[in-house]
Amino acid sequence: MKLLFAMIALAIIPILFLQSFYINYMMNHIRTNRIDLVRNYGALIAEEMLQTDYLEGGDSDVIDGEIQQFSGLYDGRIIVTNADFDVRMDTYGMLTGKKLVSEAVVKALQNNEQSHYDKASDEVWLTYVIRDDDEDGKGEIRGMILFYMSCKDLTETYDTITKTVTFVVIGIGIVLVFLSLVMARSFTKPFKDMANSINRISDGFFDEEVNLTGFSEVEQISEAFNTMLNRLQELESSRQEFVSNVSHELKTPLTSMKVLADSLNMQTDAPVELYREFMQDIGEEIDRENTIINDLLSLVKMDKTEADLNIASVNINDLLESILKRLKPIASKRNIELVLESYRPVTAECDEVKLTLALSNLVENAIKYNVAGGWVQVTLDADHKFFYVTVDDSGIGIPEEYQDKIFERFYRVDKARSRETGGTGLGLSITKNIVQMHHGAIKVASKVDEGTTFSVRIPLTYIKQ
Repeated sequence: MKLLFAMIALAIIPILFLQSFYINYMMNHIRTNRIDLVRNYGALIAEEMLQTDYLEGGDSDVIDGEIQQFSGLYDGRIIVTNADFDVRMDTYGMLTGKKLVSEAVVKALQNNEQSHYDKASDEVWLTYVIRDDDEDGKGEIRGMILFYMSCKDLTETYDTITKTVTFVVIGIGIVLVFLSLVMARSFTKPFKDMANSINRISDGFFDEEVNLTGFSEVEQISEAFNTMLNRLQELESSRQEFVSNVSHELKTPLTSMKVLADSLNMQTDAPVELYREFMQDIGEEIDRENTIINDLLSLVKMDKTEADLNIASVNINDLLESILKRLKPIASKRNIELVLESYRPVTAECDEVKLTLALSNLVENAIKYNVAGGWVQVTLDADHKFFYVTVDDSGIGIPEEYQDKIFERFYRVDKARSRETGGTGLGLSITKNIVQMHHGAIKVASKVDEGTTFSVRIPLTYIKQ
C-alpha cells in the first residue's frame, strides 16, 4: 500500500499541478490578448476621431455606430471624452453631453494609461489616450476612451476548458491508479514470495527454493537467495554430520574402555601384568578422550566473535623458532629434519596464542604424515601488507579429490593412519578458523607420495571488521 500511494502521488500530483498552472496561464494569456485587442481598437477609432474632428463635435454617426457595434460585440461599455472632460459618447447613453471627472479619466489625461482586470465584475478596464500624431509619441492630448469590456465569454470558455481538463485528469488518474496498483503488485509479489520462503526456512524447510522473475535486479536477488539457501543447506548438513562425528569420536574411546574393563572383570584370576597392560590401554583411551574434548573446546572458542582475539605486536620469526624447537623431539623420533627459512624479520599484529596453535597444527601434521627420514621446511616472508608462512613436507601427500574437504571438522583422508598418529580430525579446521579470524587465507597444494605444502597469508596490521 505504501508503494501504491507513493506511485499515485508521484503520478497525480504533477498532473494536478500542471493542470492548475496551464489553465491559469492560458486564462491570463487570453485576458491579455483581450486587452491588446481593445487597445488596438482604441488606436484605430482614435485615428478616425482625429480625422473627423469627432472630439470637437464633428460628424459622429459612423463613429458612434462603430463604437456601439464593438461594445455590443464584447458586451461592454465605451465612454469617449475630450480634453475638457466633456463626454462625446457613452454606449449606455447615461453620460453623453455631460462632464466626466473621475480618477481614471484624470490619470489618463495626465498621460497615464491604465489597464486592469476586475475579478468581481469580470471586466477588463482600459483607458486609451487620444493624441495628435507625433513621431515621438508625445503629441498633444485631445481626449480619451474609457473601455469596460466584459470577460464573461472568456470565463465561460475557461470553465468549459477546466471541466474538460478535469475530466481528462480524472480519467488519467483512474488509469494511473490502476497501473500503479498493477505495478505495485508486480513489484511486491516477488518479495512476498521471498518472505514466505524465508518463513518456511525459519520453520526448518531447507529444501525451499525461490524462482523470482521480473526485472534483472529481482532475478539477481533470487539467485543470491538460492545461493544463500544452498549454503544454509550445506551448513545444516555439516552440522548434522558434525554432531554425528562428535558422538562417534567421543563414544569410541568409551567403548574401548568398556571392552577392556569388561575383559578384566571376566578374568577373576588375571595376572598383574595383564591388569597393567589393560590399565595402560585404558589410560591411553582416557588421554585420547581428553584430546578430543580439548580440541572441541578450542573449536568452540574459534567460532566465537573476534572480540576474543588478544591482538598484540608479535615477532613472527621468534614464534616460528619456538614452535619448531618444541616439535623437534617428535621429529627426531622419526629422523625427520626440521628447517626454518626466514627471508626477513617480520613483526605483525595478531593473537600469539591462537596463531601458535594454528601454525603448530600445520607443522605437527607435516611431521605425523611424513615418511621416516623425510624433511619439513617452514618458510617466512613478507611484503608491505601481508606476511606469508609456508609449511612444506616430503610426506605421503593428499589425493586431489580430498583436498577441498580436509578443513572440515573430523574429516580424515586415512582414518586408520589418523588413529595411529592420534589425530582427532579437528586440527586443520581449528587452523583455518584462526587464520580467518585474523582476516587471512590458507591454501593447500599436494601430490600423493610427493608431499604437501600449506600456504598461510595474514595481514601485518590487524583491522577489526
